Amino acid sequence: DLEATLAVNIRAPHVLTAALAPAMAERGHGAIVVIGSWMAHIGHPIVGLYSATKAAEIQLARSWAAEFGPRGVRVNTVSPGATRTPINASDGDVIAAMTAPTPAGRPGTPEEVADAVAWLLSGRAEYVHAAEIAVDGGITAARTA
Repeated sequence: DLEATLAVNIRAPHVLTAALAPAMAERGHGAIVVIGSWMAHIGHPIVGLYSATKAAEIQLARSWAAEFGPRGVRVNTVSPGATRTPINASDGDVIAAMTAPTPAGRPGTPEEVADAVAWLLSGRAEYVHAAEIAVDGGITAARTA
């Protein structure tokens, strides 16, 4: 589990950014969005390794923003909350219970996360650097009950 989680959540974004960002910087423009997670901000049983790797991704994105931003490459993070996907379809009751006391009161959708990513990649977000956008229904910031 350790090697697989590190490979997917730290090594892959690192390798991709190392491959793509220098050419973007040479052109003088580009945008990279790292996918973080709400779990990077909250201690949660059983998923400590996953949470730690997501926290590392968020910090890598900040460092890449500092490194490549002055050369025209924006690097930001989108951190989804509990999002209903085909992978977790069998956990619907758990996800519903987890998100019920949030301001949104429901799980997110992949489309909602994708919309935030698309905005960050667009020209409408040109002044957004080193930001983390929580697309999490409020799970990291507020409770309604």
